[in-house]
Amino acid sequence: MNVTLQNAQASTANADPILNLSIFAIFVVATLFIVIRASRNNKTAADYYAGGRSFTGGQNGLAITGDYLGAASLMGVVGAIAVYGYDGFLYSVGFLVAWLVALLLVAEMLRNTGKFTMADVLSFRLKQRPVRLAAAIGTLAVCFFYLLAQMAGAGALVSLLLGIKDDLGQGIVISIVGALMIMYVLIGGMKGTTWVQIIKAALLIGGTGVMSVWVMSIHGFNFSELLGTAVSMAGENGVSLLEPGNRYGASDATRLDFVSLAVALVLGTAALPHVLMRFYTVPTAKEARKSVVWSIFMIGLFYIFALILGYGAAALIGPEQILAAPGGVNSAATLLAFELGGPLLLGFISAVAFATLLAVVAGLTITAAASFAHDIYASVIRKGKADSASEVKVARRTVLVIGVLAIVGGIGAKDQNVAFLIALAFAVAASANLPTILYSLFWKRFTTRGAVLSMYGGLASSILLIVFSPVFSGTATSLIRGADFDVFPLSNPGIVSIPLAFFLGWLGSVTDKNREDPHKAAEMEVRSLTGAGAEKALDH
Repeated sequence: MNVTLQNAQASTANADPILNLSIFAIFVVATLFIVIRASRNNKTAADYYAGGRSFTGGQNGLAITGDYLGAASLMGVVGAIAVYGYDGFLYSVGFLVAWLVALLLVAEMLRNTGKFTMADVLSFRLKQRPVRLAAAIGTLAVCFFYLLAQMAGAGALVSLLLGIKDDLGQGIVISIVGALMIMYVLIGGMKGTTWVQIIKAALLIGGTGVMSVWVMSIHGFNFSELLGTAVSMAGENGVSLLEPGNRYGASDATRLDFVSLAVALVLGTAALPHVLMRFYTVPTAKEARKSVVWSIFMIGLFYIFALILGYGAAALIGPEQILAAPGGVNSAATLLAFELGGPLLLGFISAVAFATLLAVVAGLTITAAASFAHDIYASVIRKGKADSASEVKVARRTVLVIGVLAIVGGIGAKDQNVAFLIALAFAVAASANLPTILYSLFWKRFTTRGAVLSMYGGLASSILLIVFSPVFSGTATSLIRGADFDVFPLSNPGIVSIPLAFFLGWLGSVTDKNREDPHKAAEMEVRSLTGAGAEKALDH
């Protein structure tokens, strides 16, 4: 075991920093070239926010895959399977199953009803200013949590590759990622960001596919043999890699925590603002449906590869050695790449991981910037009187602010497990956004008071429960070490905050004496179900 541990730790020392940085540089230069070319047609708000609605369903499906599969997928999920086995795999299943909710309930309807942002749908038949403000605040909160995870992943990745262990070095790395993110979004807008995500998705699926075939070939293409080797490498407790409870079954609290996590993952996907915004980049509702089908296929394929890679890392490296390496759980995929193909494959997979981080943070940033500029500046501050040029100008300035906040937050959260930070973002999205989305689309009696209560109540309760949970204090991996105010026992608030948000939306509506315009409700119903009138509205 000591020899294996030394090999795992030596993988970072033997990695070639110049080779890794060269591969990074090639990707950055190539994508910047594409982004600059794409930016030539960014003339209107529709071009900047929605890529001119010029992408096909297949292209957008790949872009959604690139947007959705972030640092948590490549680094966190593979690591969770390698270290926790069955429980880590259950975690990954939630990401895939969640797409059924997005496909069946919201994808086509949102595209038919909205224009640029989620708030367009929520405020369609309700009072514009209070609903848009609440929706924008929820969007910014979700994007911030998601950005924390991607930035933390960047720090963990480069600390593994270059052996950077001091806080200053990791802070510089996170700052560089933030600067590149700002450059992509400022120059390319949604069109440039989409092409970066398409390239990243192709590299990610291709790279993990090659590694999966490699791992299976080592074990004679026998999955049972792979599992058996993983169990033996895990030592005395190795059998737990094939049984539930290694991560979530130690007590009733951890079982409940897993239920809360699963609810947040399955319901949160249909409410992630940066994923929902992608449905506006296609020209028709038919292409929006194709986007979801393509993305489900590609994401499902990836998680099959993640299962193989997770147990492959456990078999070839071992859970204890993964935890001991720089980056901990997040290092499993890159350690496996070094074990299989040495510095060259490590450099390629690390570049893919780096591309993953850049593509996702770019998508998050343009979503947050669009939400502030389109919903808060144009609709709330300027009361709908802002022209397209000034709106895009505000969006570009917002990108700079968001970039700085993401860098500062990422430095503060660099030691957190990226997969877990993503789960918190899903919980906030499902609490603050999903109830209002479903009520707006399917309940005619839903009112402005219900929408505002649901969004603010879901957002506040989820964040408050997170602050008073083990995520912030009480454990060795908490954000505030040494403090102990974790009065809420669960690490994920979804099981409490999501039902509460649904209840508040219902309560606010049934106690509201004011009734919304029935003609607007009828128009929204027809438009969401049929798409009639959507094309004309999207062009204006």
